[in-house]
Amino acid sequence: MNEILPPPPVAVPLRGVDVPPFYAGKIGRAAAELARAGRSVIPMHFGQPTAGTPPSALAAARRVLAEDPTGYFESRELIERIARHYRERYGLELEPGRILLTAGASAALVAVFAALFEAGDRIGVCRPGYPAYRNALRALGREAVEIDCGPEVDFRLGPAALERAGRLHGLVLASPANPTGAMLDRARLAALIADCRARGVRLISDEIYHGISYGARAVSALELDPEAIVINSFSKLFRMPGWRLGWLVAPKALAARLSAYVVNFFLTPPTLSQHAALAAFDDAAELERSVASYAVNRERLLAGLTAAGLERITPPEGAFYLYADVGHLTDDSLAFCRRLLEDTGVALAPGIDFDPVHGQRFIRLSFAVTTAQVEEAIARLGPWLAAQPRRTAGP
Repeated sequence: MNEILPPPPVAVPLRGVDVPPFYAGKIGRAAAELARAGRSVIPMHFGQPTAGTPPSALAAARRVLAEDPTGYFESRELIERIARHYRERYGLELEPGRILLTAGASAALVAVFAALFEAGDRIGVCRPGYPAYRNALRALGREAVEIDCGPEVDFRLGPAALERAGRLHGLVLASPANPTGAMLDRARLAALIADCRARGVRLISDEIYHGISYGARAVSALELDPEAIVINSFSKLFRMPGWRLGWLVAPKALAARLSAYVVNFFLTPPTLSQHAALAAFDDAAELERSVASYAVNRERLLAGLTAAGLERITPPEGAFYLYADVGHLTDDSLAFCRRLLEDTGVALAPGIDFDPVHGQRFIRLSFAVTTAQVEEAIARLGPWLAAQPRRTAGP
């Protein structure tokens, strides 16, 4: 009896949209391999505080693990505490119904991009800027319109640049910004918001680094435009990146629509994280000490890198990054960071993550590490940078 063989498999064509990887992740994996091999690694590549979760948040999480079944959950107490946070920090009164809890700021961004824009809509993003903005927009079929905000404008977006971008349906703005730490003061932000209103451009303000600044506090877009959409997270100021918890402030008319997208895409954020985040608000003094340590690290790193020959750095006004021009040393920032890691054990992020046009000549250093690690990084980087050949071509 002849055996009937199944037909040969047919290759299923790959559909969807390719997006670039996080190149800092490649550095991170290489750094982890070095650490496993016993090398001393200083982790300045990822944008996360190394001090760890605040004590009150950890204590609350331990208590909840012992007492709560941790099913699907939306913490009304946390929403009300976030509303109080806006009252205390910005003098704003927000209805709790406008505040949506999300599984990190990334989930909030995806929900906003999907709910409020259509395929082909043009959304402005700053370059250099957080890569997930343009990559998520591309994956969702929206067009990311990169607006060059280079060192010649101190990495700040202004109305003139917005005009050059042409017709836009939306604009994503971060102040303080990643990777540069650039901030818009009240007057600049007000001018940009007014221009968005006049042009019919919906503003999405990513305020994930609010609370981390080295002079005047950051201004929330909600102080100037009650219809602004604001995204924030417990990852940076609250030192809880792995807990994957953020929030979204929506105009009242859009709250139900955005909530439907958030729930259908992501259900509820992690229950344990919500309990921990509520308690983290009680650790304000601890968090302020972290920001004070970042300020010390910022000054030491600026001085140390300048002494090592990296003189083209715009001092950050917020966040916890330095974005340094190394164009006199390389035109391949990823290869530069790989070589530096192998030789010194200092892990940095290549500028190509943040700027696909000019990023080959930039690197980003996170100083949300200990001051001792900053000092050690300077000690390792100084001799290594001095030994690198200077480029004979290019700027």
